[in-house]
Amino acid sequence: MDLGLKGLTALVTGGTRGIGRAIAETLAGEGADVAICARNADGLPGALKILRARGVKAEGTALDVADKATLESWVASVAKEWGGIDIVVANVSALAIGPDEDNWRKSFETDLMGAVRLVNAAMPHLEKSKAAAIVTISSVSGREIDFAAGPYGTFKAALVHYTQGLAYQLAAKNIRANSVSPGNTFFEGGVWDQIKSGNPELYKTALGLNPTGRMGTPQEMANAVVFLASPAASFVTGTNLVVDGALTRGVQL
Repeated sequence: MDLGLKGLTALVTGGTRGIGRAIAETLAGEGADVAICARNADGLPGALKILRARGVKAEGTALDVADKATLESWVASVAKEWGGIDIVVANVSALAIGPDEDNWRKSFETDLMGAVRLVNAAMPHLEKSKAAAIVTISSVSGREIDFAAGPYGTFKAALVHYTQGLAYQLAAKNIRANSVSPGNTFFEGGVWDQIKSGNPELYKTALGLNPTGRMGTPQEMANAVVFLASPAASFVTGTNLVVDGALTRGVQL
């Protein structure tokens, strides 16, 4: 199936590892030019090498999405250099689980405002695109109460509300907005890899909750994100797509 992404320009925050890396590589594999950012510059050269090997333009910048001025400057720079922006994927999370006030601030600034500022900065360019799409990465922790209840779950839920509001507000401008809520996703060096070694009981419990008997992969999450970002999903907007292997049991109405 041709997703219609060839020649489009996409921004992906947190694009050097895990789900963000898989999203960037999948977009590139479909022919989209991809700009990524990450807080740590170390992963950028390797990620960019793989993206460019797909035969597309790729660029990367080290920045903190909680830094409004730097984030806006990056978006403006990509838009100027590449002549516009068609797709934005807000993927970064502070992964601030604990209940202390510092974690609430980090989650607000990174998970929620990082997405809001990315969208706001890209909006003038999205308005000019013929295939404009916004995808935010939420979590099943935003749907139900689990061990990440508190700042992480709260702001992941807010992210879905924000995105569905965008879908309604921007529909007349032909700008689509959707969210993806991944279930537990395992990759080397990721949070569940760390939990597996640091808190094996929690890992065992989490694994046992999923009827598939396993956790998801970054590629499985990326497949959903890239479809929603693509012109193939041209009439899909305002959706929160849960990709969790039947982990959550609530009915999404």
